Amino acid sequence: MKKQEQNDQFEQGIKVPLVEEFYTLQGEGFHTGHAAYFIRIGGCDVGCSWCDTKFSWNPELHPPVAIRDIADRAALYPAAAVVVTGGEPLMVDMGPLTSLLKERGIETYLETSGAYPLTGTWDWICLSPKQNMPPVGDIHQQAHELKVIIAREQDLEWAVEHSGLVSEACKLYLQPEWSNREKMLPVCIDFAKENPSWGISLQAHKYMRIP
Repeated sequence: MKKQEQNDQFEQGIKVPLVEEFYTLQGEGFHTGHAAYFIRIGGCDVGCSWCDTKFSWNPELHPPVAIRDIADRAALYPAAAVVVTGGEPLMVDMGPLTSLLKERGIETYLETSGAYPLTGTWDWICLSPKQNMPPVGDIHQQAHELKVIIAREQDLEWAVEHSGLVSEACKLYLQPEWSNREKMLPVCIDFAKENPSWGISLQAHKYMRIP
């Protein structure tokens, strides 16, 4: 396939650069512990230094896969819930994929930095804003969950700033950055105790040693 043709298919959402797909338990945020089928989309230019999925950043390293095939595989699992993550999945038009998933009766959950315009039909949007590429558009008001990664104490200011942009119904979570969790977890706990609208999100899948 010629590169331009492949890029056109990505832009149209007919195919996506698929990094991996797997059935597991959700490990972060509001839905922690619940089963879901994960679809990881390749491509991200946000560039977080602590990212634990840097292998997903270059979309050219991951094969273009037809969204119909992905939706068919997702429908084989009992949870009837799909988490689309990345990379940054909104670099691809998510409308066609989510339409196919909804046709199959599957709930759709999005994990995004919000750095690109929102596309797709979602039952749950988890917004995790990053300082080097802040969210665009009105995604704050669309978000069901705000999950801010805390790698240093100053990141709490970033969390507070974005909590003022989401709806009152949006769930608020601080998540200690994994490689610095021993230092940042006590900071997050103290903050949540003083600010009870916030909860703590731990990367439970890493403790459980599951994907």
